[in-house]
Amino acid sequence: MCAEEDHDHSHPEAAPLAPPKVVKEYYHENKDRIFIRQIAGAYSLNEELKRLRSMPRVRKAKEIKFVDGPQAYSRHYVEPKDGITQTFHLHLEEYGPGGKSQKHGHVNEAAFYILDGKGYEVHDGVRYDWQAGDVAIVHNNCVHQHFNADPVKPARALVIKTKPMYLFMNMLFQKQVEARHREPTPEGVDFEPREAEDDFNHPQGGY
Repeated sequence: MCAEEDHDHSHPEAAPLAPPKVVKEYYHENKDRIFIRQIAGAYSLNEELKRLRSMPRVRKAKEIKFVDGPQAYSRHYVEPKDGITQTFHLHLEEYGPGGKSQKHGHVNEAAFYILDGKGYEVHDGVRYDWQAGDVAIVHNNCVHQHFNADPVKPARALVIKTKPMYLFMNMLFQKQVEARHREPTPEGVDFEPREAEDDFNHPQGGY
C-alpha cells in the first residue's frame, strides 16, 4: 500500500444550494400590454363583425382570478386584449387591510365606484376621503394613489376607464412613480382577496 493511500483525499460535501427565489410577475409591471387591438381585414370588415358578434356577452367573475397583491389586487373583467371591447377597461380593485395601490399618472380619466370599505385618494398631493357607496374620480393628467384606511377590513372598488380610447387618440402620457408593493402591510400579512362571495358589497337595508 502506498503512503499516499493512507491519506483521505475525500472532500467535504458542499452545502446544498438554496432554490432560486421565484419572483411573481405583476400585471402592473407587464411591459407588453395590449392597449389597442389591431383591426385588420377586407375593407368591408365583415369578418371582424362576425368575430365580434360571436364573442360572449357575459364574463363570469368566478372564471377571472385576482392578480398582483399583497396590498392591492386586481380582477380585470374587460380590456382590449380580450377581443370584446376597444374603447374602455373595466376592473375590480381589492385593497388589503391598510393596503395601497401603486402611485402613477395617466392622461385618461377613471371612475372608482366604492363597493365596500373606507379609504382615501391622494391626487397631486391632495387627499380625498371615500367610503362604500361613493364614486372617486381621477381627473386627466393626475398623479394619484389609492389607500385603504381600515387596518382590519379590506376595501374594494369597481373601476371604469376609457384609457384605450385616449391612447387610440395618441394621448400617450403614462408614468409610474411608485410600483405596487410586494410586501404586505403588518395588518394584512394573512389577507387573501375575496375571489367568491355572497354579497358583502352593500350593507343590509341599504345605505
